Amino acid sequence: MTLNTPPLSPLSQAARVCVVGGGPAGLAAAEVLSAAGCAVQVVEHMPSFGRKLLMAGRGGLNISHSELPDKLLARYGTAAPWLKPALDAWTTDDIREWMSGLGQESFVGSSGRVFPTVMKASPLLRAWLERLRQQGVVLHTRVNWTGWDAAGHPVFAPAQPEGTLPASLQSPYVPDVMVLALGGASWPRLGSTGGWVPALQGQGVAVSPLAPSNCGFQVAWSPAMQERFAGTPLKPIALCFGDQTVRGEIVVTATGLEGGALYALSAALREQSAQHGSATLMLDLRPDLTEQALASRLSTVRPRESLSNRLRKALRLPPVAVALLREAGEVPTTPQALAARLKALPITLTGPQPLARAISTAGGVAQAACTPQFMLAARPGVFVAGEMLDWEAPTGGYLLHACLATGRAAAKGALQWLRDTHA
Repeated sequence: MTLNTPPLSPLSQAARVCVVGGGPAGLAAAEVLSAAGCAVQVVEHMPSFGRKLLMAGRGGLNISHSELPDKLLARYGTAAPWLKPALDAWTTDDIREWMSGLGQESFVGSSGRVFPTVMKASPLLRAWLERLRQQGVVLHTRVNWTGWDAAGHPVFAPAQPEGTLPASLQSPYVPDVMVLALGGASWPRLGSTGGWVPALQGQGVAVSPLAPSNCGFQVAWSPAMQERFAGTPLKPIALCFGDQTVRGEIVVTATGLEGGALYALSAALREQSAQHGSATLMLDLRPDLTEQALASRLSTVRPRESLSNRLRKALRLPPVAVALLREAGEVPTTPQALAARLKALPITLTGPQPLARAISTAGGVAQAACTPQFMLAARPGVFVAGEMLDWEAPTGGYLLHACLATGRAAAKGALQWLRDTHA
């Protein structure tokens, strides 16, 4: 367990550290740095900390997954080799032990996901913030970081016109180290706006375009589909795209489709849509039955019955499934052809929903712009963590896990850099 490994030796004198961003990655970095004796200030532009964490808590706070390490690592796709050292150093077991140390026990659900026993984020966040205060961390809210001035010093400003800037952040505050953990650009009303991109690009930092991940997709529904079925769930189904098949649930919306099964395919669907203007998703409306079994059941219903009655009596398909069949074009009439359509119903996706509605963000600070310790090569002494980095993962605990892990890894990189440069 990495929690039991010897900590880095304390610094010879308190280094001044500024962590920008009060989400999971930023707070994780602040915890490590303050425990090592740094004088840490955390700057958050929202009125309170951990707003996206609290939003995740509405669903129970799925904070990690109990999969074996190799399988968990694979969830990060092409970014897996980059994130591997951070994930190896902060495992699921470490997260559970850390939660326990904050008075929040956890459990593994039937799906393998890890949740706090209380199924809430607020008790964990309160205990975490209290620990940081006890370690001497100074927490600031309603303060913006706007970049660097001509001398290379960070610039801060009140987030509200009538606000005042804390004295400890007023010029000439020049921290020895900065950790940026400003998030992506999903759910901007909770604080992640992507407004940091120009500031970093202005310093020569390569940033991959921010894009929606774990997101819904748009479909050109008929007016009847929009009016009658918006908000209707569809389960159990299987979604197929390319060589990937995901079982689960989706929800019809007024503008398209959303849901966990779709989110798992969002990266591939997003890329296809970007390249070709659309992507065709295949729905299996009865994944537990073979095509031949479906045809056999359909053949027992009198052909004179309406389509809705045939599908309801033979297969117990809900009205929304029948509507989807009609949306896909002319409905086959023979049992065999209809069964084939039910097993592979094409839905044309015209593109992802807007980034502001996505659960998470793809893109961000490119790996090539960072050292292995997550320091910006163009800005020595400035480290980045969390969703600012160019990686993505499905829902299921992988997002929070990597934010916590990279926050800690960036902090350890910062401590090592401080030792190397202030020896």
